[in-house]
Amino acid sequence: MRRVVVTGLGAITPLGLGIQRTWTRLIAGESGIVSVAEREPRERWRELTCTVAGVVPEGPGGRSHGLWKAGDWLSASDQRRMSIFTQYAVAASDMALKDAGWEALRQEEQEATGVCLGSGIGNLEEMYDTSLAHGNGGYRKVSPLFVPKLLINMAAGHIAMRHGFQGPNHAATTACTTGAHSIGDAARFIALGDADVMVAGGSESCIHPLAFAGFGRARSLATAFNDKPQAACRPFDANRDGFVLAEGAAVCVLEELEHAKARGAKIYAEISGYGCSGDAYHMTAPREDGHGAYLAMKKALKSAGIKPSQVDYVNAHATSTQVGDTAEAAAIKRIMLGEEGVSSESQVTVSSTKGSIGHLLGAAGAIEALFCILAIHEGIVPATLNLEKQGVDAEFNFVPLVSQEKGVKVALSNSFGFGGTNSTLVFSKFE
Repeated sequence: MRRVVVTGLGAITPLGLGIQRTWTRLIAGESGIVSVAEREPRERWRELTCTVAGVVPEGPGGRSHGLWKAGDWLSASDQRRMSIFTQYAVAASDMALKDAGWEALRQEEQEATGVCLGSGIGNLEEMYDTSLAHGNGGYRKVSPLFVPKLLINMAAGHIAMRHGFQGPNHAATTACTTGAHSIGDAARFIALGDADVMVAGGSESCIHPLAFAGFGRARSLATAFNDKPQAACRPFDANRDGFVLAEGAAVCVLEELEHAKARGAKIYAEISGYGCSGDAYHMTAPREDGHGAYLAMKKALKSAGIKPSQVDYVNAHATSTQVGDTAEAAAIKRIMLGEEGVSSESQVTVSSTKGSIGHLLGAAGAIEALFCILAIHEGIVPATLNLEKQGVDAEFNFVPLVSQEKGVKVALSNSFGFGGTNSTLVFSKFE
């Protein structure tokens, strides 16, 4: 199997435009979660049980101020043809490719470069607006761009068309595991020789009252902190009461090791393992013992040839729900203290970055993978914000409130989704 390394990073998150701005604010303990109660139409927003979200900041200053402005990245024609999640994906991919210094100029390079990028929900707003328009006005009120703007794989398609990439063109849509599956699948394309370079990640934009109503009716969202948005997402905390919806995109450039070395590329880390599992249990809830999460971590470590005792950091999926955080903590304890594991829970370092940015759904696994890569590259572990009183049965170093300097050679990134789909990525320091 060919080795796969990470050579470029790009992101758009509630903390701002660009992975460096996002990382700097994350490490500083800042939050991108805000109130959405004053959005229009107000009657639809104010009736919701949860009115906080992780929102990508916009502004006329655009990219020079770390703010999203579509015109900085896309022509007016492209904006009409692309949904917001696709726009985010295209811009984050541009950033990652620039960071990697990769342009596929020759035909053989274009054929060896692919895209693997998906979304969990995709273009909900287009579906909602077009359904209303069709219901009120019929056939002629439906845009000819309706279907192309709706398709989950269109983000990957637009990225490929923009850069001429003719390698594998793939889109995962596995709820909140989408970003992790996209990166893991892309790494396998390279390892098996289907491509030399892959653009991989996830994108989401569903800050819409219908999404909040749906998750709210399922009693999944945080409701106790509408008046204190930055305190709403509380992974592993005793007072957690649900997750916080968020939007954004995260993309990495993956590359076959010898290909990267031959062109003198900067190498952030190596993707050394990937594991997947299914709970086969419930539509939305994990097994209480976290068995599916345990299997994903076990398979990922096996594929990497790494012992649990060698893991320096786990970026937990932990979304701030009572059942989910408890199940994941149990799974981490089982894998890390099991055979070939550590001798003490205090030796295990775990944090959830959702306390700062919320839950990016289909992009969550991708941005959290990037945080693991940067933890390795920078020697810093991001904090778990709002963890004031521990509310799970584990004595890990949960990195409460303040980021910690720590040498990280191996990091795990966990992602789990509705339908019982689980994935773990293993990143290693390249030496």
